[in-house]
Amino acid sequence: MSETDCRVPVEKLRWVCDPALFNFKTTEDIAGLEGNIRQDRALAAIEFGLGMSNNGFNIYLAGDPGTGRTSTIRQILKKFVKGTCPPSDWCYVNNFHTPDAPLAIALPAGMGRGFAADMRELLDYMRANVPTALESKEYETNRVSIIERFQERNGEIFSDLEQEAGEKGFALQRTVSGLVIVPQKEGRNFTQEEYEALEKEEREKLDTMGRELTEKLNDALRQVRENEKALRDALALLDRELGLSAVGHHLNPLKEKYQGFAKILQYLEDVQEDLLLNLEDFKPQVAPPQIPGLKIPKQEPTFERYEVNVLVENNPDNGAPIVFESNPTYNNLFGRIENIMQMGGVATTNFTLIKPGALHRANGGYLILDAREVLINPFAWESLKRCIRNMEIKIEDVLEQYRFMTVVSLKPEPIPLNAKIVMIGSLWIYYLLYYLEPDYRKFFKVKADFDSQINRTPEVMQDYALFVAAHCCKEGLLPFDPTGVAALLEHASRLVEDQERLSSQFMELSDLIRESSFWAKREGAQVVDRAWVKRAIHEKTYRSNRIEERIQEYLAQGIILCDTKGSVVGQINGLSVITMGDYTFGRPSRLTIRVSQGRAGMVNIEREVKLSGPIHDKGVLILTGYLAGKFGQDQPLSFSAHICFEQSYEGVEGDSASSAELYGLLSAFSGLPVKQGIAVTGSVNQHGQIQPIGGVNYKIEGFFAVCKAKGLTGEQGVIIPKINEHNLMLSDEVVQAVSEGMFHIWSVSRVEEGIEILTGVPAGNPGEDGSYPEGSVNFLVQKKLKTMLDNMRRLQMQDKDGKDEPAKMLE
Repeated sequence: MSETDCRVPVEKLRWVCDPALFNFKTTEDIAGLEGNIRQDRALAAIEFGLGMSNNGFNIYLAGDPGTGRTSTIRQILKKFVKGTCPPSDWCYVNNFHTPDAPLAIALPAGMGRGFAADMRELLDYMRANVPTALESKEYETNRVSIIERFQERNGEIFSDLEQEAGEKGFALQRTVSGLVIVPQKEGRNFTQEEYEALEKEEREKLDTMGRELTEKLNDALRQVRENEKALRDALALLDRELGLSAVGHHLNPLKEKYQGFAKILQYLEDVQEDLLLNLEDFKPQVAPPQIPGLKIPKQEPTFERYEVNVLVENNPDNGAPIVFESNPTYNNLFGRIENIMQMGGVATTNFTLIKPGALHRANGGYLILDAREVLINPFAWESLKRCIRNMEIKIEDVLEQYRFMTVVSLKPEPIPLNAKIVMIGSLWIYYLLYYLEPDYRKFFKVKADFDSQINRTPEVMQDYALFVAAHCCKEGLLPFDPTGVAALLEHASRLVEDQERLSSQFMELSDLIRESSFWAKREGAQVVDRAWVKRAIHEKTYRSNRIEERIQEYLAQGIILCDTKGSVVGQINGLSVITMGDYTFGRPSRLTIRVSQGRAGMVNIEREVKLSGPIHDKGVLILTGYLAGKFGQDQPLSFSAHICFEQSYEGVEGDSASSAELYGLLSAFSGLPVKQGIAVTGSVNQHGQIQPIGGVNYKIEGFFAVCKAKGLTGEQGVIIPKINEHNLMLSDEVVQAVSEGMFHIWSVSRVEEGIEILTGVPAGNPGEDGSYPEGSVNFLVQKKLKTMLDNMRRLQMQDKDGKDEPAKMLE
């Protein structure tokens, strides 16, 4: 195969998008149309995950940032929730039996606010009407009547006791210690002397009678206490009847309104009972005694226990909620219980201070989270797993377990969890979780894999045009004409280095749309065409290529050695790619190979000084296998070859230079010079097949820049693997130089093709006897290796004879 046959035609150096594919004048014509750039594999996984209602089938969107993961899931969910039933509202109310454990109540969407309003109306009615009823004339009359009735009953008891005591010569008197029975004589109390002057029998009789009357007094006092209790009960019953008449006007309609909600009915019963037990709170409060110079506020009873905390409220006209939590801290995800600081530094809380988290708002719908953010926030991941496992959302004080002292707080009733959780993250995080987190496989069983590139089809190209139109319309950018969209698609193809694919790095494409509009608007253009897209690409390159220009200056000045003219034995230009953050460029690297007699075999100088990576070491060792298979079948190989990347002061990795190293070896063994105007890239296997590499466009453009700086001769170019032809998306400048015959691109599939281009001498195919045609590259290499072997054998014999001579002299 001749050198001309291996040249890549100009039309294969890049894919050019035909603007005629688009039937619009500008993207304004299609701005209202809908369309999305489909990734069928990912969309199928998302559709499956959304359709599975079983617990654990949550979704992980895996892919590189900027591939449309977030926008895609939002668009899909927006369509998916249309027509779905909205989830329930959730409220927290006071637990009158256990105040530290507020109750969670579910209501149909939109009813939570109404329930809270109903309870506020009930409380306002009680505060306005109960004090009036308590001060009414009817209530006061009934109260006085009850009190008088019990007072009369008590009076009758003491009157009967006084009458009986008087008949027996005793009297009922009130002392400091209470009521006592004392003996009487002539209308007055016995004195101590008169009592002691009585006969023993009379004293005993008097004592006995006094004890009997005292017992009757005690019975009377017990009866009075019972009457007082009965009085209190009667007054409480009066208040209860008053309260029932007041509360019933509002509670009974509420009970009818919420007839189908057993939990609310029970709550209303508890409210009614608590209201009746605390009617005193509704009476006007007496102002506390004031201290001169200090105003003490009036203490008013609190009625917060009757309020309703509407935790989550959903619109009945909307479907299931879609919540994207950009900052998934523990409190933002699972809610919190706030505190109020009072005078003296005392913190208090109640159920009205319970605040919802993203899980509460997304309950019954969909929650979208960033995987990295969830993992770096303390307690978030473990608590999220616990919620999914138990299918409930529990609001807890996460720091409670780390305190030395237990703090009294609320324990709200958990809310059942029924939400689909979507996590967005890189593939790296996905595999870390999959292999290192045992529970991950239980809870995120669906992976939607977003690719960074998409097959180019006419339908996809139209979708890209809609993507451009949507961006221009949404952000107020200048519209694109068909040539501008075509240039954008060509750049998308270059980003993935594939003529049959387009990049799905929509973040970069969006930035290019914005930058193209900026430069066009700055110069007063009304439409963005191909020229403005090229300008934006050029300006972005200029902002980032300072280091590349400096290296090109060193190459042009000869500070970094790189020949682009002439021919040299054992010297060849390899190509490498350097990535500096967001910018990638190619640069040539001189490889030199020196061979000599010896037994060291292949010596990789980079490996010897630990500047070589394992993949590069593998590529060098493959060369030994190639030489052994090619030239070591009939004779052993005995040589030393030293391979070096000249002026390389950093690590070397990758096997894309292995073909260049092999060409240099063949040149060194054969003595044939290599054309220095041709650079080489491509890896090689032990059979001499040229294998594909990456960064082919950057490598070609990097060497072209050096040749241009030193002067194009028309004989310069780059040899690439034939398999990499479809990866060519070269710049306009390189394509123009190739079309003018000032630069060339060759593609080869075997070492034999490449060495013929580099030396101008055929590689040579082996004959039936295994020998190569005289004058061919392989013939010269084989001859050199045989000469080295013969020399080594001769030297070995001389060494052996030299060692034997002293022995003969001793004889």
